[in-house]
Amino acid sequence: MIKIIANKKGEFPDVWVTSDTHYNHANICRGTTSWRKPDGSVPIKETRDFKNLDLMNDTIVNNINSIVKEDDILIHLGDWSFGGFESIQKFRDRVICKNIHLILGNHDHHIENNRDEVQELFTSVSHYNTLKIGKIEIQLMHYPIDSWNNLRKGAMHLHGHCHLPNDKRLGKGKRIDAGIDGHLEFRPYHLMRELVPLLNKQPIHSEIEKDHHTDEMLNVVG
Repeated sequence: MIKIIANKKGEFPDVWVTSDTHYNHANICRGTTSWRKPDGSVPIKETRDFKNLDLMNDTIVNNINSIVKEDDILIHLGDWSFGGFESIQKFRDRVICKNIHLILGNHDHHIENNRDEVQELFTSVSHYNTLKIGKIEIQLMHYPIDSWNNLRKGAMHLHGHCHLPNDKRLGKGKRIDAGIDGHLEFRPYHLMRELVPLLNKQPIHSEIEKDHHTDEMLNVVG
């Protein structure tokens, strides 16, 4: 569990959330991609509008470092980097935040296998985690799930993986794709200023039909 503690004044540190940075991923960069549609054209929606990898990488790093400070907390929901093992360390060295919790994505196999003790670059590494800040509970996973622990009690779910655009990022309930591609400014989200207020407006809803975890029953645990 990732538990965020308030200071003596009752203030919480700044917590930021992002996912799917795909640092050094040539195919997601429009200027270097080899992906093609059946008609031979470059897929626009599936690629980022950068001429080269250096420009894409620099923009990712600069957009993180411009808002996420050294002593803030960054929750990264997976697919940290691409283009080889060396990209993991290179990207980590460029991000100034000292406190990065990584939820493993499908492209994070070197980190999952802890090659050369690479997990030590992060504050924590997990497949699934729970974030608690004050009375707010958030379930963290790289992949979207339709039902999660304490959904009935208002727990939220943050994920990545889908690279959803800004207008498609919200689920039917308290779930959102927090990936970097869905932010209009191509940067991490501030947890308490951007994500929590948005999810508070969402109903308690499971995307599985007849999920009993949304039933209003007495004496129900879990």
